[in-house]
Order: sequence, then structure tokens, then C-alpha cells
Amino acid sequence: MLKRILVGAVLVVAIVLAFKFCEFKKEDDSTMDYNTNLIQQQIVNVGKLVVTEGHFSEVVTYKNQQKYMMDMLSFEKKALIVVNADVTVSYDLHQMKYDIDEKNKTITILSIPKEEIKISPDIKFYDVEQSQMNPFTGADYNKINKSVKANLSKKIEKSSLKSNAQNRLISELSKILILTNTMGWKLQYDGKVISNEKELQQDLKL
Repeated sequence: MLKRILVGAVLVVAIVLAFKFCEFKKEDDSTMDYNTNLIQQQIVNVGKLVVTEGHFSEVVTYKNQQKYMMDMLSFEKKALIVVNADVTVSYDLHQMKYDIDEKNKTITILSIPKEEIKISPDIKFYDVEQSQMNPFTGADYNKINKSVKANLSKKIEKSSLKSNAQNRLISELSKILILTNTMGWKLQYDGKVISNEKELQQDLKL
């Protein structure tokens, strides 16, 4: 009789422990799911279009000369061109690729989209001089537009516009870094674990 009672007691304890283990396991899985969902939501929040805007102005003098009769006769056309351009540098973080490793609690950034530079020039002509033998044509306007954009591209490279855009990108990605650090996860890029914003900026090699 006593033996049966002991066996029964052992079975009850075993069943209780089994339920406790399952309950603990369930809570652990739920926590993991919660953490993963929270991280995914943060990445969705970060995944947006980061845009930095700038404005540039320049004045250009355009000249063209057509010569005839062994350069004895020439017809010139010229114009003063005033350019005002709105420029945007953007990163579409919807295109960012990443991997979430729940087991090792690691987020790996696989790729970050390159910046997109958009130049929208407003070109106005003043003091236009031309002749019937050498009038302004569509080819002239295309050449001027191409030259204006090339000059603006050089100005953008020398300006702080691109670096400002990169700083805004780093600021957005830092939100993921802060969350992973807070939750005990790791953020990784290019085979390296990123611990702070400075490392994030260096390792992204923008």
C-alpha cells in the first residue's frame, strides 16, 4: 500500500514538473517571438525614404560661333544663363536587406542602398544674341542642360550635402543599434559586430 502511495506521489511530482517545464518553455518562446516582432517593427519604422535637400545657384555665359568662307565670316550666338537648382540626396531604406537570427540573437545588415541624387535645375536665359545663320536650337539647350548638371554635380561633391545625408542615414540605422543593445542582441555588418554609432559609421564605409 505504502509502495503504491510513493509511486503515485512520484508520478504526481513528475507530471507537475513536466507541466512547469512546458509552461516555462512556452513563456521563453513567447518572449523570443515578442523580441523578434519588436525588432522587425523597428526595422519597418526605420525602412523609409531618408531625404536631404539643398539649393544651388550659378550664372553661366554660353557662347557659340559658326564660321564660314575659311573663317573669314562668322556668326556668333550667346546668352547669359541663370541656374537655380533644387537637389535631393536620398536613401530608400525600404531596399535595405537584412537577416534576423533568432537563435543567436543577431541582426545582420546584408546591404544598404546607395544614395540617389536628383538634380532639378530651373534654367533661365537672359541677353540672348543670335542670328538666322546661327540660331539657338534644341542641341544647344541639351548641351547647356548637360553642362549645368555636370557643374552642379561637382558642386554637390564639394558641399556638405552628401555628408549631411549620410549622417541622417546613420541616425536612422542607430535606432536599430540602440534596440539590439537594449535587448541583448547583436548588430552585424560585413562580418563585424557593431557596438556603437562610431563603429556603425566606420564599418558602413559610406
